[in-house]
Amino acid sequence: MNEAELASLVDGLAGLPYGGEVVDQRTHALQTGWFAADAGADDELLLAAVLHDVGREESVRAQYPGLPHELSGAEFARAHLSEAAAWIIAQHVPAKRFLVATDDAYAGRLSPASVESLARQGGAMSTVEVEEFRRHPRWEDAVRVRRWDDAAKDPDGPVLSTGDVVAAYRRWLAAG
Repeated sequence: MNEAELASLVDGLAGLPYGGEVVDQRTHALQTGWFAADAGADDELLLAAVLHDVGREESVRAQYPGLPHELSGAEFARAHLSEAAAWIIAQHVPAKRFLVATDDAYAGRLSPASVESLARQGGAMSTVEVEEFRRHPRWEDAVRVRRWDDAAKDPDGPVLSTGDVVAAYRRWLAAG
C-alpha cells in the first residue's frame, strides 16, 4: 500500500454508515486516531487505531469474504502493516469483552449499538479467556484501541486529518 492508497482508503470511508452510530466510518476512524495521537501512541499503534474497522470497508470485505470485520481488518493489516498491528486490530472486539469482564463501569458507558453488538460477540469474557488475553504482550494496546474506539463516536469531536495519518504511515515505513 502506498500513501495515496492509504489516503484513498481513509477518505473512502466518508459517508458510510457506522452500525447505528451518529458518526460515519471516516469520522470514527480519524477520531480514534486522534485519541491515539493525543495519548502519545507510536505510529504503528496510531495506524492500528485508525484502521481498526478497515474490515468494514467494501474492498477489504471483498478481499477477505466471510470474515468478521476485526479478522478481515487484521488480514489487511498483516498484508500492509505488521503482525503487531494485525493482532491489535483482531483483538479490538475481544478487548470489549475483556473490559466488560474486568471493569465494572465499562458496560454502562457503551453506546446502544455497542451493547447490541456485544451480545452477538459473546458477552463478557470468562475468567479463562481474560487470563489468556492478558498473556499476549500487546494486550494493553488492544485495550487502549478499544477505549479510543468507544470514545470516537462524537460528530463534533476532534479528528486527525488524512494527512496526519499519511504522515504517520510515512514515518512508520521509514522506521521499519
